[in-house]
Amino acid sequence: MGRDRAKAILDRFGVGATAAGGGQLLESLNPATGQVQGSIRALTRAEYDGRVTAALRRFEEWRMWPAPKRGEIVRRLGELLREHRDALGELVSLESGKIRAEGVGEVQEMIDICDFAVGLSRQLHGLTIASERPQHRLMEQWHPLGAVGIVTAFNFPVAVWSWNAALAAVCGDVCLWKPSPLTPLCSAAVQALCDRVAKEHGAEGVFNLVPGGADVGTWLCDDPRVPLISFTGSIATGKSVAARVAARLGRALLELGGNNGVIVLDDADPDLAVRAITFGAVGTAGQRCTSTRRLFLQRGLARGLIDRLVAAYRSVRIGDPLEPGVLMGPLITRNAVERYRAALATAREQGGKVICGGAVLDRPGNFVEPALVLAPRHDAFPIAWEETFAPILYVFEVEDLDEALRAHNAVPQGLSSAVFTDSLRSAEQFLSPAGSDCGIANVNAGTSGAEIGGAFGGEKETGGGRESGSDAWKAYMRRQTSTVNWGRDLPLAQGITFGT
Repeated sequence: MGRDRAKAILDRFGVGATAAGGGQLLESLNPATGQVQGSIRALTRAEYDGRVTAALRRFEEWRMWPAPKRGEIVRRLGELLREHRDALGELVSLESGKIRAEGVGEVQEMIDICDFAVGLSRQLHGLTIASERPQHRLMEQWHPLGAVGIVTAFNFPVAVWSWNAALAAVCGDVCLWKPSPLTPLCSAAVQALCDRVAKEHGAEGVFNLVPGGADVGTWLCDDPRVPLISFTGSIATGKSVAARVAARLGRALLELGGNNGVIVLDDADPDLAVRAITFGAVGTAGQRCTSTRRLFLQRGLARGLIDRLVAAYRSVRIGDPLEPGVLMGPLITRNAVERYRAALATAREQGGKVICGGAVLDRPGNFVEPALVLAPRHDAFPIAWEETFAPILYVFEVEDLDEALRAHNAVPQGLSSAVFTDSLRSAEQFLSPAGSDCGIANVNAGTSGAEIGGAFGGEKETGGGRESGSDAWKAYMRRQTSTVNWGRDLPLAQGITFGT
């Protein structure tokens, strides 16, 4: 059934049975059934080199297109995504296992970032700076960077590409996309839309698919023709990417692991907190980089909130992600199930108590129950310092906000965070320089569900990169400081005199 649904969607997009390259077969396994539902082929090294060469040839012209004209290409892509939103959203669910609402929501995120990028195409502004020299103008401007390598993960198989590609395109760059080999069909469908837009507007070579495994990722990282690599994935792989790109003095934009914490104080609205925590920990089966993994409860409300969470968890319907009413689909692979199982075993060994869920379901596919684990002291519970990409939530009791912040900030990851409180002082402390050390800090909102208008990314081992909104566009451009002397004298800066 999954194969038929995937094929019907791919046919609608005009994708052949084994599109892309002439290399190894990249099979898509439906995580809800374990069955093959389609495939594409990876690129050979020769094909990869050919695509990079063609993309750079296009860049020589593309960089000179007026930015608003480049924006028109992205506008058209957004229109096609609107037309195909539900079909592409269903394909996202079939490949990644997220429920239909989340799959369609991911495509909506693509549409939104296209809208953002179209507006941005008229706002790639620099600065005019006061010069210390008379009859001189000092200014800063931004130019296209070149080819951008975009390496994406399975959990957001299309949205993260769009964060990078839509912005990079209006900035005047060309894009080389290496998708996760676990979700190859989504990338083929999106590339088909890109090819259609490019053909309509004479912009072939702006958006390029370079599918494959770790070898293609290595080619990108080591390729001096690709000045920027945007990588989304694990911390371990991100460290390797950073080292390889740095070895050739390239740029790396890293979006790595999150070990996200929520703090709930005694004065919080418990209903609000429970809804946010449940979605943050259970949504996408705990496979978002912003998933809630650690919960710090002030002792005054801890018992009552835990009871509410247990009730909420028991109401979560698990099953086919495309079936109405299902709130949690499968994990992505059997290996992910084994990591879930191993993490819970380790949690028990370290003194944790599983109070809800924690079972692997005896059915086809990669289904597990979301787990709530009562934990001992944070500094005596090493498993909570790691990120397990699964629906496991570790629950700690704390005395106050200060204790919660010390534990929250102790881990090496620093992506998303949240506090629930009705106290202005507590909220401001959480947002202060002495508060959360994460790239995202929310008050009375959960760790998941970031809007595209803000820059997305984190600190410490999360990598420090920023994508999507705000001024994240600057990562895809090169800065140039320029001086124009419109006088007839040649005064030097700092009052230096030289020669006669």
